[in-house]
Amino acid sequence: MRAPKPAGLWPPPPWEQRFRAGRVFLPEWATRRPERAVVIASASGVLQAHSWDHETGRLVQATDRPGGTTRASIDPSGAWIWWFDDTGGNEFGGWRRQPFGSTPQRRPDQPVELAPAYDAGLLLAADGTAIIGRSDSRYGTQIHQVLVGAAGYGASAPVLLYAHTQNASVAALSRDANLVAISHSERGDSRHPAIRVVRGDTGAMVADLDDGAGLGLWAQEFAPIPGDTRLLVQHERTGAMQLLIWDVATSIQRPLDLGLSGDIASARWYPDGRALLALVQHQARTLTYRYDLRDGSVHQVGPSTGSISAATPRPGDEVWLTRSSAADPPAVIAASSSRSLLQVGQRAPGSVPAQDVWAEGPGGQVHGLLRLPEGPGPHPAIVQVHGGPHSHDSDSFDPAAAAWVDHGFAVLKVNYRGSTGYGPSWRDALTGEVGFAELADIAAVHQSLVESGVLDPDRSVLGGTSWGGYLTLLGLGTQPQRWALGLARVPVADYVAAYEDEMEPLKAYDRALFGGSPDEVPETYRDASPMSYLDQVRAPVLIQAGTNDPRCPLRQIENYVSALHAQGKDVQLHTYDAGHGSYIDTERITQIRIELEFVHQHLPE
Repeated sequence: MRAPKPAGLWPPPPWEQRFRAGRVFLPEWATRRPERAVVIASASGVLQAHSWDHETGRLVQATDRPGGTTRASIDPSGAWIWWFDDTGGNEFGGWRRQPFGSTPQRRPDQPVELAPAYDAGLLLAADGTAIIGRSDSRYGTQIHQVLVGAAGYGASAPVLLYAHTQNASVAALSRDANLVAISHSERGDSRHPAIRVVRGDTGAMVADLDDGAGLGLWAQEFAPIPGDTRLLVQHERTGAMQLLIWDVATSIQRPLDLGLSGDIASARWYPDGRALLALVQHQARTLTYRYDLRDGSVHQVGPSTGSISAATPRPGDEVWLTRSSAADPPAVIAASSSRSLLQVGQRAPGSVPAQDVWAEGPGGQVHGLLRLPEGPGPHPAIVQVHGGPHSHDSDSFDPAAAAWVDHGFAVLKVNYRGSTGYGPSWRDALTGEVGFAELADIAAVHQSLVESGVLDPDRSVLGGTSWGGYLTLLGLGTQPQRWALGLARVPVADYVAAYEDEMEPLKAYDRALFGGSPDEVPETYRDASPMSYLDQVRAPVLIQAGTNDPRCPLRQIENYVSALHAQGKDVQLHTYDAGHGSYIDTERITQIRIELEFVHQHLPE
């Protein structure tokens, strides 16, 4: 590979410029003041919450937290910005707020007297009602209502609307705040939740919707009209992710067929309630479509290439969206004109496009995306494994992938069994084969490209983050002949210890995935844990981890590193002061540079 250039060069190389480029998330706008929005954007190289006035273009930084702020909301009146406050990225804390347009506050308001917990959702109403979801290993999930007041003066005592030992979250709030939709897993399967609707003042049950074992329901949004009791719901009854409208007052359900290939990832009501905006995932691309409720017509909205990561319908049938591709950096645009709405700092340099690749795997055709450097193959390869596992790699911009291409590597991403966008059966195919199904699919695509002369089998590196980091470590132990090196970020390394230390929602997810806890199904966890295959690891491995990570905690990673060291294996650990990833540009650059140098030192020429 090409040696990474020393740090401190100016101007920095293109790969570093991509990480230093301004980042802007899709703004969330206030329903009663549509010109006002809250937006997460980079400020001095760190993601922070901002107030943004769309009409004047005025952007005001609201938070200045050292580790960054990535969860924020705005109340319907546009008067208040709310943001989640944790400690060092540990995701354990509470919601604070401050006036729209205000600069970082020395003592931001904490209007709700609730003990710190993991966030399980926040929904805000125009009258000042806040619905707050919290989870903790001590009690499971609790959802409270508190009336702060539209003007922000005083606050009522929190009213407990819902409590259960199983995982749940706040999902949707009716426009008049009378109805709260809760996503819950009282059956014990957080992978396939049900929906309960309760009264917003007392928690009294209004309606339940449960499709039973193996079929999930996800509440999207109540109709945007006061007194309207229709709830937009995502379901998987037909073998694909589809939509229905459920009137919780009458129990009438109206299934919707958009007639499109792929899965509906999410959907929103247009502000007038006459149409829906749906994000549809198909073969690693996500596009947006308008569905007219009056005549059932479907029209594509916005760009027809690349991927749209988020979209929101606006008054006057306008749509704001965030779009990128493997070659094009992300941009927040207005769909009607493709005009950029908000740019912070410099725009990132582009990269190469992604090519679709397919291979026959044990469970059927497996789809991947391939980025190629200049020159003929076979190329050294980085196989980047996505997290989740219920997520997917898309034709979207990735500065890390672009950095490897700049250094002469092909980058392969595989949407293995467990990935979204290929139907519920593909997503749920991990049952009984956790870790091994994904790796078999990755190997199938990798092998097909090796046999075609595109990838070099002796210079193939396996890497990933979170679940992708877990698969990296598991792959090094179960496919030792295939991988020359491993690059694992925030991985699950010792599954039993990870379960003991991780946040409560992930414990619930693991129980659903494995069929119980480590005490209940110990062999299942042992078989899936990278710790069980230490003897077979041959490749040097670099692990990077946050010291405050509640998802893939540090102790279980240290267990794995210590065990490899005891066997004389080549393993390096880099830790940083954050949680499940860093929001600081300089730390992200440091992590990529460490990986580049590790590969340069260890990979054969």
